[in-house]
Amino acid sequence: MLNKYPAWKNLLILLIVFLGFLYSVPNIYPDDEAIQISSDGVSLNESVMATITTALEAAQVDFFGEEITDESILVRVNSVEDQLIAKTAIEDALTDNYIVALNLAPTTPAWLQTIGAGKMNLGLDLQGGVHFLMEVDMDAALNRRMEDNLSNVRSILREERVRTRGTNVINNDHLEIRFADSETRSNARSALIENFPDLQFQNREFDDLSILDMRTPPEVVLQAQRDTLQANRTTIMNRVDALGVAEPTVQQQGADRIVVELPGVQDPAQAIRFLQRIATLEFHLEANPGASSTSYESYEYQGLLVDVDNEVILQGDRISNVRSTLDQNGLPQVQINLDAQGGSQINRVTRDNVGRNMDILLSETRSRSIVTLDENGQEFEDVEFYEDKRLISHATIRTALPRTFVITGLSAREANDLSELIRSGSLAAPMTIVEQSVIGPTMGRENLEQGILGVQVASILVVIFMLAFYRVFGLAANAALIMNILLIFAVMSTIIPATLTLPGIVGIVLTVGMAVDANVLIFTRIREELTNGLSPQQAIDSGYNRAFTTILDANLTTFLVALVLFSIGTGPVKGFAVTLMIGIITSMFTAIVGTRALVNIIYGGRSVEKLSIGRYKVSV
Repeated sequence: MLNKYPAWKNLLILLIVFLGFLYSVPNIYPDDEAIQISSDGVSLNESVMATITTALEAAQVDFFGEEITDESILVRVNSVEDQLIAKTAIEDALTDNYIVALNLAPTTPAWLQTIGAGKMNLGLDLQGGVHFLMEVDMDAALNRRMEDNLSNVRSILREERVRTRGTNVINNDHLEIRFADSETRSNARSALIENFPDLQFQNREFDDLSILDMRTPPEVVLQAQRDTLQANRTTIMNRVDALGVAEPTVQQQGADRIVVELPGVQDPAQAIRFLQRIATLEFHLEANPGASSTSYESYEYQGLLVDVDNEVILQGDRISNVRSTLDQNGLPQVQINLDAQGGSQINRVTRDNVGRNMDILLSETRSRSIVTLDENGQEFEDVEFYEDKRLISHATIRTALPRTFVITGLSAREANDLSELIRSGSLAAPMTIVEQSVIGPTMGRENLEQGILGVQVASILVVIFMLAFYRVFGLAANAALIMNILLIFAVMSTIIPATLTLPGIVGIVLTVGMAVDANVLIFTRIREELTNGLSPQQAIDSGYNRAFTTILDANLTTFLVALVLFSIGTGPVKGFAVTLMIGIITSMFTAIVGTRALVNIIYGGRSVEKLSIGRYKVSV
């Protein structure tokens, strides 16, 4: 029957509208200000919660809704002011082994959380938070890479029994090896060239020495820099995930910088401490007895003092995978997988040093608060960074190690912590923070309120316009408009969890206009068909069918533009592109299918002589 949807299609549309409403509902529940306490290698238990409780009571801060897990403790408070007071009180009560951060806790009812309904994540400009611009020390990364090559060269030449007159790193892309004669150099070159396919080899003479230069080509240097930047970005993403921040932004900017935005975090010093707490592993051999005092460092291990040779035989960036497992006796261990080059290095070194002890150092960049004086003699709190190295494994080499081996002798918690730390903490190169800024929660809330007001004003104006110009058909378009906004919120909240930013709100306002733009085309086409002499039912059917191609073409081109913006844009541009793409899809559904269903209910399946589709009723 003309203009009559079957019952199943009406029920399907109704179901989509209901789900859109259901999954957008959590956004009406405001978040609670909260304090999140996570551990830095120590346990979280009821005794820690008791210390926190005592500190908050002493500071006269009302709190509620305590949540304790293995990873963190969350305490809710009543206001931003209480949140700041509570943070200071808890930090004073706990040791530096705990990380205390400002956060927001959802108040969504449990039954909605059970079905996966949650709030939209708000961006930095709507929620407040901290912004960092971090710069990667590319020179240090390349130097470290060349030092690694130097260590590997020495191992290979020792294995091949090739004597040298010295090996030196000239700069971050040039390694020099000196030999007594050209024959020895030729033997060395044959042994090295297959192990370093990315390097260029060149012979030269200097005085009475034969020299072999190993250089990194410019294209390899460029690729190494790209890999370093991407590795650091991945590491930082893993680190900030542990902060519990909703939708943090970690994006590349230029050739050597990374932008980090942490919505909801209001303490830049705490965020800096967490970002800079980066761990790397170093594999060494135990120093030989009688070694020079400058060629080793001493570390404590299980109550003993161990002398560790300074030469690094393997860096942690050669680890491709790590996980905590149990051995055949049910004891905890950490299984480490190396990449191809790392596997070759560890196999060569351990094969030549069976019976000798191998030591693994865990190096972390930590921070501590210090009080210093400014130029006016006023005290202020600053952050000092320092390197903390500790010996985590001291074991005898029984046989040549393959690419996959295990670290034993750890407790279950130590094994789990170590695997997590290595997996998320291997930084390819040092980083410094060159810019930081803070957007307060009050400013973010004002941005959000103004953005919501903009959506409301735009919607009200569109609703008035459609009712005034299209009467009953305008009423259907307005109902579809409300449906469209609900679907956008539902999709961004649950189906495609995306971060809502201020430009994203602009995208929603734009889709409000686009949603009814399609209906304007359809309604205009219906009026034209009535003018051409078609019956009301035929005009409705023809209007929707003939306008569809035009609407599809217009929305498809806009969608492609938004897709390009999403692909090449960063930060706010991506936020705008995401909401625009989602809005295009939902508006196509609501404008074409949604309004058609409502018009069918009003006019379909019966004899109609008049259509209320303008400032006047059109009749045949």
